[in-house]
Amino acid sequence: MKSQEFSIRARVRSFRFALEGIAAFFQSEHNAWLHFMATVAVFTLASLVGVTKNELLALVFAIGFVWVAEMFNTCIERVMDFVSDQRHKEIKFIKDLAAGAVLTAALTALAVGAIVFIPKLF
Repeated sequence: MKSQEFSIRARVRSFRFALEGIAAFFQSEHNAWLHFMATVAVFTLASLVGVTKNELLALVFAIGFVWVAEMFNTCIERVMDFVSDQRHKEIKFIKDLAAGAVLTAALTALAVGAIVFIPKLF
């Protein structure tokens, strides 16, 4: 299989598709807005308490981890709904596991936030 030549136009188009995906995520998923508000709150608090560069880096990675997990969870749920509109034990397992991944990411982010902010606030 021969690979296609590099094309600036194709790269720009791929970024456009990615941005359209993010926009669709915000339009269709209420959890996206919850994550957005949490992100704004974390960065606002970080600017108010004066976190270090390393602390900011940890916060950015933790928040990004949650965003990516939520987006993959949404993809998995949509694919499973597309595969079947009936209830199946295996589809429930897959969807529950994907939701559990988001919960794990969120709890990890909460732990990072606690480690960064508790010493600064108390």
